[in-house]
Amino acid sequence: MTLICAAERLSDPGSFGFSLESAGERVEGFVVRRDGEFFAYRNSCPHTGSPLDWVDHQFLDIEGTLIQCAVHDARFLIDTGECIFGPCPGQSLESLPIKILDQNIYLLSID
Repeated sequence: MTLICAAERLSDPGSFGFSLESAGERVEGFVVRRDGEFFAYRNSCPHTGSPLDWVDHQFLDIEGTLIQCAVHDARFLIDTGECIFGPCPGQSLESLPIKILDQNIYLLSID
């Protein structure tokens, strides 16, 4: 397990971007908190592979209800990562395995 951040760093709803080493691999990702639940994805739009954020830690739309790609305005469901609006409908963000332990968010080993 690799520490991402303390859970309290994320508002609800909120998001937090990270870049870290896990099992010898550089992982660029982000965590989203909504209704007390946490979801994590690679920071890579399925449309072009570009990062989704244009401001540090900002991955949600203005309403805080969807993940938004800053490059092509694609919108993704927070709980599944599925694109529901934009250039890649039906495609999904790549989820990352996380664990909440002692009020911290950890990235689990990626196979």
